[in-house]
Amino acid sequence: MRQVIDAATDELTAAGVESARIDAELLAEHVAGIPRGRLTLTTPDAAFIQRYRTLTAQRAQRIPLQHLTGTAAFGPVTVHVGPGVFIPRPETEALLEWALTRRLPPAAVIVDLCTGSGALALALAAHHPRARVIAVDDSEQALHYARRNIGDSGVELVCADVTDPGMLSDLVAGVDLLVANPPYIPAGAPLTPEVAQHDPDHALFGGADGMAVIAPIAAAAARLLRPGGFCAVEHDDTTSGETVETFRRAGPFRDVTARHDWTGRPRFVTALRGE
Repeated sequence: MRQVIDAATDELTAAGVESARIDAELLAEHVAGIPRGRLTLTTPDAAFIQRYRTLTAQRAQRIPLQHLTGTAAFGPVTVHVGPGVFIPRPETEALLEWALTRRLPPAAVIVDLCTGSGALALALAAHHPRARVIAVDDSEQALHYARRNIGDSGVELVCADVTDPGMLSDLVAGVDLLVANPPYIPAGAPLTPEVAQHDPDHALFGGADGMAVIAPIAAAAARLLRPGGFCAVEHDDTTSGETVETFRRAGPFRDVTARHDWTGRPRFVTALRGE
């Protein structure tokens, strides 16, 4: 098994996959159906080797690992993903971690805009079992995955355009926490093949400067959050300052703060709704 994984690692490295060793092990875990830590205790049979080599070749073509396994881990949850829905990234877990440390009422109202697969909404719902969690997206392909992932979790799924000024009009001044991982990449920005060729453009690009969706979300947060409510919005690592200024202009926000992910890059902005 070690020899098979080593060979796959070499193939993926030659193809430019940055996480070649980890991906090789995760593919082996997926095919074998056993944890990574036990892989080298097993001997691969012919069926395993054939399936594993097929998936390795596909990964070498820069098809995302998560499309090959069909799932993506995010915080405490694992969600189904595939073509047509944005794959949740580990970097967004920094936003999740911040959100989980906010003190909310037991029956809080939580809104996740641009929910995609529903990963962020599900993670928040798992931490706040008595909360009302509403997840919003306007992509039918994303909603297909979100419905599958949400299942009987109790998360409410809403099909709506987050830039619509009337979105969630029944929740005005009634939301305790609003989070969003919107499309924020500036048009024309260089991307890896996994992102450029497989993540949907609708979930990636936020106009020429990356702010086309963030600005309406800031306005929505000002409208929907109750006084004392929290919000967090992810952004491109080139637009942290502009996102901060957008929130300061959008309404009565206090403590508008630029925050970094675990790699040290500017990743999201948080704010508190003032009185």
